[in-house]
Amino acid sequence: MPEVRFNVLGRVALVTGGSSGIGRAIALGLAGIGIQVGVADKDADGLASATAAIQSRGSRAYGLVADVAQFADVQRMVDEVSERLGPIDILVNCAGIFPRSPVAEMAEAEWDRVLATNLKGVFLTSRAVLPAMIARKHGRIVSITSGLAITGSSRGAHYTASKGAIDAFTRSLAKEVADNGINVNAIAPGLTDTPMMRGANSAEYIAAVAKTMPGGRLGQPEDVVGLVLFLVSEGAKDITGQVIVFRG
Repeated sequence: MPEVRFNVLGRVALVTGGSSGIGRAIALGLAGIGIQVGVADKDADGLASATAAIQSRGSRAYGLVADVAQFADVQRMVDEVSERLGPIDILVNCAGIFPRSPVAEMAEAEWDRVLATNLKGVFLTSRAVLPAMIARKHGRIVSITSGLAITGSSRGAHYTASKGAIDAFTRSLAKEVADNGINVNAIAPGLTDTPMMRGANSAEYIAAVAKTMPGGRLGQPEDVVGLVLFLVSEGAKDITGQVIVFRG
C-alpha cells in the first residue's frame, strides 16, 4: 500500500480574516503542524494578538492589515508574505462580513460592500496567489463559505448570495487549475460561535438554532480546523472542486 503523506512542515500559508473566529482558529491550527503562516485582516489589534499566538506555537508568522476587497491591498499582502516567509503554498479565504438587512430596506452600498469583501475578496486573493502556484505545479486553496448558502437566511440575502457564489467559483476554479497540481475546495460550516455570528443574530435565534444542530450546540471555530489540515495535506491530493457541508 503506498504511503500517504500528510507532512506539511515548513510550507507557507496565507489566511485572510485571521484575527478572530474561524480564521484565527485555522491559522493557529496550521501553525501547530509546522506551517509558516501569514495572517491578513482589517483588525489591527486582533491581528497582533493572532500573530503572537502563532509565534508562541513555534512557527514563523507575519501579520499585516489589509482589505481583501482592494486590489492594491491584496497584491501587497501576497507580495509581503511571499517575501517574508516564502512562496505561498496554501491560501485560506476566511475574510467576511455579515450585516443584517431585509432586501426591501437594504442599501445598495451595503449589498456592494458585502459582495466586495466576501466574494470579490476570494477572487482577488485567489488570483494573486495562482501564478506562483502554477509555476511550482502545487497549491491548495480552501475557502470558508456557509451552510446558509444552501438554506437561505432572512435579512441576509447579500451574505448568502456571496457564499453561494464562492461555492460556484470553487468548483469552476478547481477545473481550471487541476492540471497544475492545485486543489481548490470550500468548507460550508453551520452556525458557528464567532464574534461575527453573535453580532449578526439575536440571542433567541442563536439558542433556537443551536437546538437543531448535532449535539444540540453551536459549532466552535476549532471544529473546522481538522478538516482544513486534511485538505491542505498530500492526503487530500485527489480531492478538489468540493464544497463540504460541516455541522449542517
